Amino acid sequence: MRSIFYAIYLTDVVGIEPRLASLGALLGIVWDAVNDPIIGMLSDRMKSKLGRRRPFLLWFAFPFGLSFVMLWSAPNWESQVGLLIYITLAFMLSDTLTTLVAVPYYSLTPELTQNYDERTSLSSFRTVFQLASAMVVVIAAPMIVDAIIAGGGSQQQGFMTAGAIFGAIGALPLFIIGLFIRERFASEAAEQESLSFRETLKLAWQNVPFRYAVGIYMFNWSAVDMVSITFPFFLLYWVAQGDLLAKITLFGVDLALESAFFGMLMFVCILFVPFWLWISRRFNKVGAYIAGMAAWIIVQAMIFTIQPGETNYLLLIAALAGIGVSAAYVLPDSILPDVIEWDELRTRRRQEGIYYGIRTLIRKLTGAGVIFVTLQILGWSGYQAPPEGVTVYQQPESALFMIRVMDSFIGAGILTGTIIIAWFYPLTRERYQRVQRLLAARRKKNVETT
Repeated sequence: MRSIFYAIYLTDVVGIEPRLASLGALLGIVWDAVNDPIIGMLSDRMKSKLGRRRPFLLWFAFPFGLSFVMLWSAPNWESQVGLLIYITLAFMLSDTLTTLVAVPYYSLTPELTQNYDERTSLSSFRTVFQLASAMVVVIAAPMIVDAIIAGGGSQQQGFMTAGAIFGAIGALPLFIIGLFIRERFASEAAEQESLSFRETLKLAWQNVPFRYAVGIYMFNWSAVDMVSITFPFFLLYWVAQGDLLAKITLFGVDLALESAFFGMLMFVCILFVPFWLWISRRFNKVGAYIAGMAAWIIVQAMIFTIQPGETNYLLLIAALAGIGVSAAYVLPDSILPDVIEWDELRTRRRQEGIYYGIRTLIRKLTGAGVIFVTLQILGWSGYQAPPEGVTVYQQPESALFMIRVMDSFIGAGILTGTIIIAWFYPLTRERYQRVQRLLAARRKKNVETT
């Protein structure tokens, strides 16, 4: 919900000038750079009867859900600076609680299985549920907001209600995972000698496959976030020509334009998860990923050809984009556990927490960075927030042109970067299998000598 609606929420609901709103995202980037690796390191060093990861899920799942209410609420202040301070603090609180559950959650992946293909399957199952949840959110959130407005409430109240509902729904599965999941391959790691934070980061950067994985993550999620953040503006002000209440009928149901587009995109994403899983097993993860990104680049270029009112063509583009976006969601997360095994072979240490801390940092950095860049571009292109209470509002031609460029050619350029980096990624299936054999031999030798 945050990755899709937060930017337009800040400009059109809270009413902050786009360039000023982008500063809140920039401050969030600084905070991200501090808390993500530290929480990853704390997760690695956690010692408890429940394991290293589960305590974080049990302690922070429900506070994480509650933070959504604050994220999607803002006081009705006249002061732009006051609003900036409030939304920045709310973003930082939500970000911290997200990190406290996201890093341990993702760090569980290599501790549940050590098999190359099983990890891809695990990432695929997780992605299916994430995309299904996201599909529900993008369809239901605008409907909740519209229902609140129809009942006499404000847009602000609608967003706050949606945040509370989905925050509660999102917290419960994390808590259940903390209750029942067991960390099968964490016992050896828990006994290792602790390193300083600086030494840990240095070791991580010396991991060459990890450097490539970092590049893939940065470009991958920048492209995903560019679509997520800018497309609500594209739909409302270009396709719907400023009709803020525009609807589209899909399968006999009247939906908000953004609900129909993102719902179709994510539905196709889910359908194609088994396809990308099969391709990665038939060939390899990196080859499958490159194919998915190449397909997505073609669709990104086609977005610029969409004209106002062409809703059927819009839904076709959404379906085609879903094919590539599915690969972007599934395959990068299946690469990182293999990188961690390579690190263990080099250093004789398992450091899932620090690696997933950096992974979470990159994920949030790209989101905040794209919000910052997008809002800066919108502000300089002349974008204006619609006055309170209006239902039709036109943006200037300069703002519309930049919205279209960001949604098409800039996104395609970012995706090209992912292909270039992935092409040179060094850890193939064959090399990974050799890593596994060497690790197995080392573990066997350790058992024999103890």
